[in-house]
Amino acid sequence: MLKRKIEKRFLDWKNSENRKPLIVKGCRQCGKTYSVLDFARNNYKNVVYLNFFENPDYISVFSGSLEVDNIIMLLSALMGNNAVFEAYNTVLVLDEIQECPGARTALKFFCTDGRFDVIGTGSLLGVKGYGKEPRSVPVGYETVIDMYPLDFEEFLWANGITENIIISLKNSLNEEKPVAEALNKRMKDLLLQYAVVGGMPDVVQTFVETRQMDRVLQIQRDIVRSYEDDMIKYADKKDKSNIRECFQSIPKQLSKKNKKFQYSVIKKGSSAASFAGSLQWIEDAGIISRCYNLSITELPLDGNSQKEIFKVYMLDCGLFISMLEDGTQYDVLQGKLYGYKGAIFENLIADIFKKMGRNLYYFHKDSGLEVDFVIRYKGECTLIEVKATGGNTKRTKTILRHPEKYHVNSAVKFGDYNIGRSEGILTLPLYCAFLLTDV
Repeated sequence: MLKRKIEKRFLDWKNSENRKPLIVKGCRQCGKTYSVLDFARNNYKNVVYLNFFENPDYISVFSGSLEVDNIIMLLSALMGNNAVFEAYNTVLVLDEIQECPGARTALKFFCTDGRFDVIGTGSLLGVKGYGKEPRSVPVGYETVIDMYPLDFEEFLWANGITENIIISLKNSLNEEKPVAEALNKRMKDLLLQYAVVGGMPDVVQTFVETRQMDRVLQIQRDIVRSYEDDMIKYADKKDKSNIRECFQSIPKQLSKKNKKFQYSVIKKGSSAASFAGSLQWIEDAGIISRCYNLSITELPLDGNSQKEIFKVYMLDCGLFISMLEDGTQYDVLQGKLYGYKGAIFENLIADIFKKMGRNLYYFHKDSGLEVDFVIRYKGECTLIEVKATGGNTKRTKTILRHPEKYHVNSAVKFGDYNIGRSEGILTLPLYCAFLLTDV
């Protein structure tokens, strides 16, 4: 069984006073249903589980009166012994809640009633064209959290890396001391494995159990196809082909030297007017992450971001690599990527940062001055350079030499290094990205 951090968030929610119904959002197949049911069964005497996608009959329960006693009566009649409602000892799990708008509206009544906890899960909540909108979204009566595929630290747990080892790595980072060479090599290998496997639970479990990369790739491509099927099935008719073309352009977008997302790359002559809605659909589905350009390298980052200028990364790096040609997985594991390695390792760091809960930003000027990422780290605006192996940091040094202009004194260079410093820049192995938790 894969250990997930979200279990603690569920427990914190359950232990909070006056808790509201919980909505767990996330892309398809990131493990929402498994994690919610595992938590529910371990923490409640009674679990009543409804899957609106698999059993549409449940939808009728929420089509009339939404009073809690009426819903309980109907569910008890429909489910028999599978629906035991004991006040303060029962959780109602509403899986694929976007299929039943009435159930989303009913959360307000469950919140006000207070006798039963409710957890809803949704894959495409709020995505344009998917299902019907609820009569009333229960604003103020629900708690919404985002769930992602496994992050790098969870992947490490799945591969036998203990908390003591992670604490040791954190200590090395804090003290800026090199990691022991045997551990350094092991961590580098695990990072490359994470790059190609990613964090989809079924993919990770298959990798851990079999180490067969052909099976890993097959599952990943099945997931990507399921995303494309959603685009065709659920999007507005006029948007279907645009959304799919937009999605399939992502590898081409990242292969450019200037990785700014350009609508003309999707189709020659196309513009934001034609494809902005399509890109938003994919983002709302939890498949991609945007990385916004900064007008200036100053805190607060979001306040200085330019929403019309951005890069796009796949949320899960493993799925990104699965979209590339056969043999790419092998090349990544062997470190033989040539010109395209920059795109892969940038997406890898974007994956790690986003799943940590960091919003993504970069800095680019028309003069050609560009830094891969910019983060808030230890209270400072910090530049992030990503190198697959090594390389100069001319652009970062230019910015650091002019604090009166750029207001930056801190930078990190990721690459094929151990922990150390070079010319005032903190150099870190790529696997240390997940340790940059201090804000």
